[in-house]
Amino acid sequence: MRLTCPLCKEPFSLNCKRRECPVMAKVKSMLITTKRLESENYFGSSPAPFVGRFNYPNISVGILSPPEQREDSWLLDAPTYWAENNYTIDRIIGLRSSLINSNFKAHVKNRTKLLEISQEVGMASKPVDVEINLEKKPRFHFTAQPNITPIGPTAKLRKAEITSNPKIAKKVDYVVSDTDLKAEEGLVYLYEKGFDENFLSKLLSVANLGLKSNRKLVPTRWSITATDDTLGKNIINEIKQYDESDFMAYFGGFLGNYYFVMFFSDVWSYELFEIDTSTFSPKKKNWWTDYESYDGRKNYASSTIGGYYAARLPILNRLKNLRRQASVLALRFVTSDYYAPLGVWVVREATRKAMMSKPIIFEDKDSMLRYAKEFVHHRFQINADVIFRESKLLNNLRAQTKLNAFFSR
Repeated sequence: MRLTCPLCKEPFSLNCKRRECPVMAKVKSMLITTKRLESENYFGSSPAPFVGRFNYPNISVGILSPPEQREDSWLLDAPTYWAENNYTIDRIIGLRSSLINSNFKAHVKNRTKLLEISQEVGMASKPVDVEINLEKKPRFHFTAQPNITPIGPTAKLRKAEITSNPKIAKKVDYVVSDTDLKAEEGLVYLYEKGFDENFLSKLLSVANLGLKSNRKLVPTRWSITATDDTLGKNIINEIKQYDESDFMAYFGGFLGNYYFVMFFSDVWSYELFEIDTSTFSPKKKNWWTDYESYDGRKNYASSTIGGYYAARLPILNRLKNLRRQASVLALRFVTSDYYAPLGVWVVREATRKAMMSKPIIFEDKDSMLRYAKEFVHHRFQINADVIFRESKLLNNLRAQTKLNAFFSR
């Protein structure tokens, strides 16, 4: 009996010529990884912990590591580097599928030796050498979700030992040791000292930050968004003191995710639309959107979820560097090139690439919107008018009367 590919509906073949295929990406990673899963005992270099969210507050905590020591273990958890060097989806899946999630159960408030090891892994600037003893030999399993970076096989952890001294930066040690420092303050301090979002979310997830009485495990999925949101809110408070931006548009992307971002000359507000270009229909409203006014949001962005906060942060960093504030309309276009989910970090890095592009400057709002409609239709064959009519940000800009209008009469 010949197997049939669920996508192509053709006989399955390892010599498949399809360039972009999630099935083949997973099969290739399985063939490479399965050869290494020969024992329940191994030495590896762990670049990251992982904290699950199911059955909260009694959750799963994992130590992610390859089943062997390798000099490039840092590369297995390096989203910013992947983006800077334009790694492909297949290459990222190949890297992440080699990470074994050696996990144990823990209450979010309890402290155990295994948790202390996870905390040291989360604090370290370089991968930590660990000796892992599992209950049984791991079997291949590859998990890919929209909000978290993929991981490979999962197995129950029996025992773990750190076999080298973790390299912990002095500033990190200072923040972790200060149990009178709030988590938000610690995140902002370290971010301003050059530590990236991926590292900071790991610190937060394994209860390394915050007041002593408040420290608890935070599921990785939640810690990523909490980090993006906390850092973003801090920058918002700063840019509100600046003058208004010019009318400007940026475009760029990564791994089939593209952002067209417009700065309107007005006070801070932000709206994100996410559009799947393969399923877009002007009649069905099959897109997702969230918005915040100058006063901010009072609840979670439930439509665009973590992507809302991940895209907002690079936009805010650009405004901070410009020393300007603006009303920002961001359009995300997800194309068929993004054929396997890799995590919300893709959103952050795709937006960052857009913000690094040379902006187009416009005289006024109308000329920028005309350009946007032409560009979006040419690039993605989508009528942006459908989106613009639904935009709370644009409707507010049309409706509000600016103070200087009274003086021009």
